[in-house]
Parts: sequence; structure tokens; C-alpha cells
Amino acid sequence: MTAAVNKPETAATADEAAQNARKVPGFTQDDRPDLQQLREQLRKICAEFPNEYWREADIERRYPQEFVDRMTRERYLAALIPVEYGGLGWGITEASIIMEEINRSGGHAAACHAQLYTMKAVLNHGSQWQKDTYLPRIADGSIRLQAFSITEENAGSNTSEIETRAVRDGDEWVITGWKNWTSRLDESDLALVLTRTSDYDESDRTGGLTLFLIDLREIRANQPGAFEARKVRTMFNYATNQAHYHGVRVPDSAVVGEVGKGFRYVIDGWNMERILLAAEALGDGYWFIDQATAYANNREVFGQQIGKNQGVQFPIADAYMKIRAADALRWEACELADKDAPCGAEANMAKHVASEVSWEAANVCLNTFGGYGFVDTYNVERKFRENRMYQVAPVNNNLIKAFIGTKVLRMPRSY
Repeated sequence: MTAAVNKPETAATADEAAQNARKVPGFTQDDRPDLQQLREQLRKICAEFPNEYWREADIERRYPQEFVDRMTRERYLAALIPVEYGGLGWGITEASIIMEEINRSGGHAAACHAQLYTMKAVLNHGSQWQKDTYLPRIADGSIRLQAFSITEENAGSNTSEIETRAVRDGDEWVITGWKNWTSRLDESDLALVLTRTSDYDESDRTGGLTLFLIDLREIRANQPGAFEARKVRTMFNYATNQAHYHGVRVPDSAVVGEVGKGFRYVIDGWNMERILLAAEALGDGYWFIDQATAYANNREVFGQQIGKNQGVQFPIADAYMKIRAADALRWEACELADKDAPCGAEANMAKHVASEVSWEAANVCLNTFGGYGFVDTYNVERKFRENRMYQVAPVNNNLIKAFIGTKVLRMPRSY
């Protein structure tokens, strides 16, 4: 019998030519990078951080700082920052490829994805002072924006009912409350924080919320005890925290856009987040197919490769076709987002379908490996745990169904 294959030499599969040949819709190649070259460059960098690197980080629950630093030096985490601020000036299409290729290589893009999807809220609604002050330094890596502080225990997915409060005091705001999911706080210098600045109004459910871009460095240095981050251990290596704001004082210049309109600004970031996480899920899906295919071609039982058996071969082929179909939704969402066209429905559908089909691929891969799939050295069990998140976060798939049912299909609201 032939030993199992942990990772193919490259992330290539039968669809590589079609994937690499795709160009950015609506742009000339003078404006945007050649996507085949972008994928190749990313694969070279990701090859420096093989499955063993990610497996060790997972076992130790260690933030993959070396990988994030490498991506930062190459400016990939500044992909959406305009060129005039030192970024690459690319679109969501390229950003989604960056996320996809990280996961397709066996990595986990959650370590750094927020610095991409938070950009839309800042770029679209941030003040000129905020852009001039922060964007060049985010682009060159001297400061980091990886934290999006929104979700609270009592509100859950009902963001309109968050309780964290910001009260104006002269030319400052005082923030009090806590968030139960704020990731990468220890790895961030800045954070976007959504607060309530006026009471909830049933006639304007999303009003009264204000978004702040706060400087965690200043708060940690000059306001001891005002801010607290408590680590939360999860089923996979994910640097997330409970965030406690004990009367944190921030200047009026920290307000993003207009007071009371923060919910609308957050949606810009959310749509980008859904597209990018769809790409991550697809990267996982392709990784699972690559692993399952390689193992099925090499593993011999009863005198033949197990991939010869239709019971092994057909589920892999079926999952692969579904991933390709989900990929088409991702591209549609990217095209709309890069044109600044409404893309909420497409972004949500892409995230939903990608998360479902990648989970199917995960189960197919585990079934193909059999007992070896549960052994950490084969990496399947690690990716299996990481992949399950996409059906739940950043938004539960049932809420996406409700969104499509009411906003797209115009059926009665259920919540």
C-alpha cells in the first residue's frame, strides 16, 4: 500500500487553466494584475508556510505572526488601500483570490482577513484625517487594523439591539460596554467599534448606532484599566476575545462618518466580509478536493487504488462540481462589488453556498481518508474544524435564507 499524501506539490487541479485564465471583469490588465500571476505569486509565498507550520500553530493556539508579517511586507494585506496611500489599489476580486489561495494552500486566512474587509467602511465613510493618518501606516505595516468589535451576547445577530454605549463628554466620547466576539485584539493597533449613541427606536431600527475607529495603542498606554481583552478558546486556532470597555475615552475625530449612522457603514464592511469568507470557504473546498483526490489516487486497498471505486470517486466528483458552481456566485459578487454596485444579495448568497459546499467537500475528504483523516499529521482534521465556522460566521446561514426570502423574494419578514 502507498502511504497517504499530505499535500500535493502545488494547489493545482484540473480546473487550473480555467481559474487562471479569468481576468477581472470590466478592467484592463493595465489597471489590475494578471490573476494567473497573482495566484502563482501567492502560492510561492504560501509554500513557505506548509501544513506543518499551520498544524503546529493550531496545536499551540499560536497566532501565525510570521505568515501575517510576510503577507504584510508584500502589501497583500493592503490590497484594497488606494495607491495614493501606499496600498495596491486593487478590488475585491483580487482580495478574494488572496484569501482563497491562503486556504487552498492549507493555511487559515482568518489570521489576517479583517484588515481587508474593514477597509470598505474606512474608505467609504472615514474622514480625510482618518485616511491620511492611518491608511499609509496600515499599508506599510507599521500599524495594524485587524479588529472589528460589534457582536454582543444579548444582541447576537440582532445588531440593532447592541448595548455598548458611547456618550459625548465635551470633545471626547466615553465608551462603556462589552463585546463577546472581537478577534485579533492583541494583534491590532486600531479597532472599529460599533456603539449605541441614542436609544433604540422601533421606527428606525438601525438608527442611533455610531462607528468609531479607535487607537488601541493610546488607550493601552494612557488609560490603564479602561480597556480589557479576555482570550476565548475555540475549537480551532482563532485569536478571538471578549472586549470590555470600562469608560474608554476617545476623541471626536474617532467617529467614522456621521453620528447615528454607523450601521449603514458597517454593512459596507459586512458585504466585503461575506465575499472574502466565501473565497476562504472555496479555498478550503478546493484543498479538500485536492487532498481527497491525491489520497484516492495513491491509497491501495484490496489490490487497487481506492479512487477506482465509484463509492469513493463519485462523492469527490460531485463535491468538486458543486464547488465550481459556488465559485461562479463568488465571481458575480466580486464583479458587482468592484463596480460599487449593490451586492448584498450576491455577497450573502456566495457566502452561504460556498460554506455549504465546502463543508460537503470536508466530509467527503474525511470519508476518503477514513481513520487517517482523524490523525493530526494528515491535516484533514484541522481543516475540518476550521471549515465548520463558515456556516455560522460572520452570519448564520439561516439568517441569509431569511434575508434572501424577504429582501430578494419579497416574502413576509420572519423576524
